[in-house]
Parts: sequence; C-alpha cells; structure tokens
Amino acid sequence: MTTPFVVAIPARHDASRLPGKPLRPLGGAPLVLHVARRALAAGADAVWIATDDERVARALDGSGVRVAMTRADHASGTDRLAECADIAGWGDDTVVVNLQGDEPFAPPEGIRAVAELLAASGAPMSTLAAPVEDVETLLDPNAVKLVRAAGGDALYFSRAPVPWPRDAFAARRDALPAGHRWLRHIGIYGYRAGFLRAFARMPRGALERVEALEQLRALEAGHRIAVALTPAPFPPGVDTPQDLERAEARLREAARHG
Repeated sequence: MTTPFVVAIPARHDASRLPGKPLRPLGGAPLVLHVARRALAAGADAVWIATDDERVARALDGSGVRVAMTRADHASGTDRLAECADIAGWGDDTVVVNLQGDEPFAPPEGIRAVAELLAASGAPMSTLAAPVEDVETLLDPNAVKLVRAAGGDALYFSRAPVPWPRDAFAARRDALPAGHRWLRHIGIYGYRAGFLRAFARMPRGALERVEALEQLRALEAGHRIAVALTPAPFPPGVDTPQDLERAEARLREAARHG
C-alpha cells in the first residue's frame, strides 16, 4: 500500500551563493517549478512551497502547487517548514517530505521512498544515502557522510570521513580502501508533521553546532533517523551559477535523447 504524503519545499529567495535562486530560469521555467514538478510526479497528495517572497508565489500561479507565505527571519529550512505545517493545517500524523528547493532533478521514486521508509520504520525521521564512489568525495567536507546501525538507523552524520580507515589511510589516501562501503547522505527528509514542529522547537545541540549539520540535533536528542539507500540517483543540486549552467546542459542532453 502506498503511503499518503505531502511534499514541502523551502524556497528562500535570497540565497547567499545564488541570489534569487528559486526564480532563476532553467529550461525556460523557474528553478523552483522544476523541483515542484518532480514532487508532483512522485504522487504527493499535495505539494507546498514555503517561501518568504511574493515573486516566488506568483511564479507558481496555475502550477497546481500550494504556497505558504512564511516569515523572512527563519534560521533554517526546517523552521520555515514548521511554519508551513501550521499554515497548511496538517495533522500531527501527516507524512511530510522535505525536498530542498534546489533539486530540479530529484527522482520521483526517491521522494516516494522517503515517505515509505518513514511509515515502514516507525522512526520519527527518515532520509536517504548513496554509496561513496571515489576517495575525493570521502575526503570532501561538503559531502556529508553517515554511518548506520545494523537495523538501518543512522548512528552519526559527519563532514569527516566516517568510519576512518585507519590502516589503509596510514599507507595511502589516493583511492577508496577495499573491504568497506562508505555512504554519502542525500539531504531529503521525511517526518510526521508533529515531529517536524517538535524538531523546530528543539535547542541546537553541541554536535549540530560543531558539524553545522541540522540532522544531528535529532540524534543528539535521542531520536531515531531511519536511512535507506536511494532507489535512483540524485543528481547534484543547484547552489552556484556554475551549477545552474551544468543543470541547463543536463536538460539539453535529456531533450536530445527524448
């Protein structure tokens, strides 16, 4: 049975590295509209954009997407979505998928998988991971790594290479050591609306402050985060003008191949 779910997309207009990011044109349409279309294709009961700018709302007119006008002073996308939950009037048991507003190529099956995992695991949060495929990613602090328990729950998220391959890295660090599979975190989350509201009220923990990773707030407070391998690749999101150029090239390539 398919789990009913809604998708909420935080879309702050003034992103530091790419101002006006939600409205940047990609293939002739605003970036945020591409993201919303992916969520609609996933079979969400409703797709909401949580934004602080009327221009973003106007760009979505006639798209079938609902808009929550949220405050401009939110510290994070999760805080913005907690306000969206109140505006939308979601009951505490509503399954919410938090899809970042800069993911125009998010696979619909990956979006669904987060909702299904939340329901199947009984955890208050769910997310996805993908295998690390090269040592550069393992060592890159911008690529968040994670380790899981045997049952699939997250043990820890880090910008550092975890687990650290002590003996292999003592000898060389120019290739992934054999005998282990490292995991890279994909920044998509599922939670019940009640937990989303509670999460936004939790104080930031020491781990979150040190690593600058919001999901550590839940782990440090003792809450489970269920993790599954993504059923389809999540291509890179759009953070910079260069990312936007690569996204345009990807769209052109996809159009050439039908």
